[in-house]
Amino acid sequence: MRVDRQSGLMEGAKYIRSPNHDARPHGADISLIVLHNISLPPGEFGGQGVNQLFTNHLDKNEHPFYEEIHELRVSSHVFIRRDGEVIQYVPFHLRAWHAGVSCFEGQAVCNDYSIGIELEGTDDKPFREEQYAALDQVLTSLLATYPSLSPEKITGHEQIAPMRKTDPGPCFNWHRVSDAMQTELPAIAVLNTTDE
Repeated sequence: MRVDRQSGLMEGAKYIRSPNHDARPHGADISLIVLHNISLPPGEFGGQGVNQLFTNHLDKNEHPFYEEIHELRVSSHVFIRRDGEVIQYVPFHLRAWHAGVSCFEGQAVCNDYSIGIELEGTDDKPFREEQYAALDQVLTSLLATYPSLSPEKITGHEQIAPMRKTDPGPCFNWHRVSDAMQTELPAIAVLNTTDE
């Protein structure tokens, strides 16, 4: 997979445009990758709920939980399904709305300088090898494209929004990612680790 710097799109990823994005602040370098998990309806995989949420087409009558979230305006740059399919919603040079109130190493508003990657999953179910393999490819491509990124700048939503968020959760295998990147990820990330 390769990122086209001009379009901000990743070759090999399915592109579904989300309207939920805007320009990054002038001079903001892409210097952080934030990993999340998501499933819609909660705990269910393979449906169209995430696509619908990120494109503002979630039907509030389709599931009771959707009544609570159908008016949210959120997005992620990338979504990795359970089978490893990669979907992109926002070009990388633009700001996706994934992190909310957040701070990384003293720098607030992580959306300004981060790339958001959602993995189809929950806090209490192991992620699949197909997802880790796809994530390896995505991360390798991003690190090769954006010089301000480094493996040490890969973190979880729970680390940048503690007490508010818990994803990607205790079932996400940080050692699997650090081994693939052939580096040590921040110690705070590796604390939440289970074997797949």
